[in-house]
Amino acid sequence: MTSLDPVGLPHGDHLMENHRQQSSRQESIQGNVVEVEREIISAVAASSQIIRPELPTSAEDLANLVELDGSTAEIAANSPRYRRRSSTFIDGVHDVPDENSSPMAPAQLYSTMSGRLFHSGRIAIVLVGLPARGKTHVSVSLCRYLQWLGVKTRVFHLGDYRRASMGPNVDVPDDYFFINASAASVMIRQKILKKCREDIYGWLNHENGQVAIYDAVNPLSNGRRSLAKEFAKHDVQTLFLESYVTDERILQENARSVKISSPDFIGMEPDEAAKLYLKRIDMKIPYFETMSEADLNYVKMINAGERIQYNNVSFGYLSHRIVFYLMNLHIKSRHTFFARAGTSSQQDSYKLDAHLSSEGADYAEKMSDALLAHREAERAALIEAGGSDAPLKPLTVWTSTRKRTVETAAVLEDRGYKVRQRSQMSQLNPGVCEKLSENAIRRVYPDEVFLHEKDPYHHRYPRAESYHDLAVRLEPIILELEREQNDLLIIAHESVLRVLYGYLMACDAMSIPSLKFPRNEIIEIIPASYQNEAKRIIIPGVAEKIIPGSPEDIRIPVPPPSGGLTPLSGIGTPALSGRGTPAELAAGAKEGSGGNETALRPKMVLGARKPENPLSRD
Repeated sequence: MTSLDPVGLPHGDHLMENHRQQSSRQESIQGNVVEVEREIISAVAASSQIIRPELPTSAEDLANLVELDGSTAEIAANSPRYRRRSSTFIDGVHDVPDENSSPMAPAQLYSTMSGRLFHSGRIAIVLVGLPARGKTHVSVSLCRYLQWLGVKTRVFHLGDYRRASMGPNVDVPDDYFFINASAASVMIRQKILKKCREDIYGWLNHENGQVAIYDAVNPLSNGRRSLAKEFAKHDVQTLFLESYVTDERILQENARSVKISSPDFIGMEPDEAAKLYLKRIDMKIPYFETMSEADLNYVKMINAGERIQYNNVSFGYLSHRIVFYLMNLHIKSRHTFFARAGTSSQQDSYKLDAHLSSEGADYAEKMSDALLAHREAERAALIEAGGSDAPLKPLTVWTSTRKRTVETAAVLEDRGYKVRQRSQMSQLNPGVCEKLSENAIRRVYPDEVFLHEKDPYHHRYPRAESYHDLAVRLEPIILELEREQNDLLIIAHESVLRVLYGYLMACDAMSIPSLKFPRNEIIEIIPASYQNEAKRIIIPGVAEKIIPGSPEDIRIPVPPPSGGLTPLSGIGTPALSGRGTPAELAAGAKEGSGGNETALRPKMVLGARKPENPLSRD
């Protein structure tokens, strides 16, 4: 999770996933894989506003990907999820770090020479559970959280290795998961397992990895015991994590969201396709033993987090952090919306808690109308596509305790929506830069400006906060965000939105200060198994900039664009565009990635233009 460049397309569980199969042969990559990926994008993203990663268009493009990471060269060549990210509108949770990556994660408290935390050892988290139980969602979410804390974590999806080994449009033998499988099936199975585990050990031993998440079915008790013994020989502690589901509604929802796009289910009703998929699972994996081994360390999540059981899990600080996070996690789908607060007409001041101006009140009405209309339109589109006609999820609104955010949310509160005020969501404190212009800051504090330009994420002006301080302050909010089951609208200062967006989209620390949230847009984060997706919602009738600015429009210098390669991003720094909003990174990424960005996504991407500086505008 380092650098400004990513990884992946959303796809679902592994066992019957034919539409994500890749070839291990170079000539097959160009034809089959790219075509399959484009079909997925067409099926999943009818809206051009959903941002998708650029797909490779030639075998040469894919060949270049192998250089990203020698230990996963085969997977890199066959899985677009291991490509480096070309915009911060793409979830970076599967990013492959390189030598230019930021050395510190957004909420990392300290660094070491090895990159591992001092007191945690090496841990293998082994997923357990049948397909459509949410294992991939849990593994990716846990990886996102640990990476945010600075723990070197990587997910190894066995399904990726199986598809790379079998080739495109080739399923495993029918007896692949059987105890009494044929010799040919056993040989295939052992080859795939061997390759995956070699990569796990290589990453832990040679790349200073700390937590390896092994995403596979692992159905039998004796196999799990053998796996724990094998990891112990390599001085790796093992924590098993089972997703156990008995609620048929959850199974149906997971199966619908994961598998109905498979060619096997074309033309079928979603409910019928989900039932057929679950029946196939029972046929293909007839033997499964739930976790009950008293001698193993395990956590069992029951029915998407409704109940949690854990056994042992007593080997250090990090294991307890993992359990604490899992207690706040659920695998039910929830959309998160980010919106700016309305403006006030008072003079620029961080300390002054001013009321909304008339323009701010008008913005609050238009933003609320746009959000509610969007939610209804999404529901109508889902029903038209054959989805459930169930009512929309309830919408909860979070704000800071500042009057502007509270009054912006009052429109929705008056319409019956629940609003909660969170003191931790106050914006960055600018300290001595209170009410100073950019020129004044440069004149009075030239040394501080120099330090800030070198590291805008960790540097703090005198008596001010840094973005790192804000990220640490927001950790309780992040855990509550994971626990929230309703759709969620967060109305906050731009600096707070930057950090929370950076968490959900696994942004590099150095990209967070440059993220832009124009006032005429709402950003929607859509969860998926392998990665989150970001979507922008235009608010009709609202200007991108509203004058006069708000009291928090205090400007603190951050590095201007150089137009060349930066030591942290790996892509060209974008130049100032006419719009000057979250779209500029797309243009910059186009310069640094071969110019194919605009073919697959809109121009606008959450990223950086020449920053207007400081701690933020709002």
